[in-house]
Amino acid sequence: MSFREKFQYWFPVILWIIFIFWMSTGMFSAQNTYLFFEPLLRFFMPSISQKQIVVLHIILRKLAHLTEYFISGLLLFRAFKDGSDKRLEWHWAFSSLLAVIFIAASDEFHQSFVAVRTASLLDVGIDIFGGFIAQCLSVWMYRRHQQ
Repeated sequence: MSFREKFQYWFPVILWIIFIFWMSTGMFSAQNTYLFFEPLLRFFMPSISQKQIVVLHIILRKLAHLTEYFISGLLLFRAFKDGSDKRLEWHWAFSSLLAVIFIAASDEFHQSFVAVRTASLLDVGIDIFGGFIAQCLSVWMYRRHQQ
């Protein structure tokens, strides 16, 4: 496989990892995202209480983790497969999940050095779960397509 062909599979992965690490900066701290979501939630739900806003904000942030790593899991599966005709879907899924674990741990480690962010094992678990769901879906779709 040529460099150009490899590049087309791995470039989206690299861009997505950069995006994930950008989301780990202070710009996307809980305080900053709250300042964005609070007026938005109040606009769509004028009678919402402060406590409900806090709960929804937490849920939205955790769903963002799940979604980021779900997408990274899909991109990684595609990259590890990289146009192969071989039936190694479990190998691709396992490799992808290991990469998701490494990226999630690295991301949380990075956050431990950002003053307005905190590293959380719960977030790593949510990230891994998002990657796991992506692998289940990827293997299912691959097998369905092969039939």
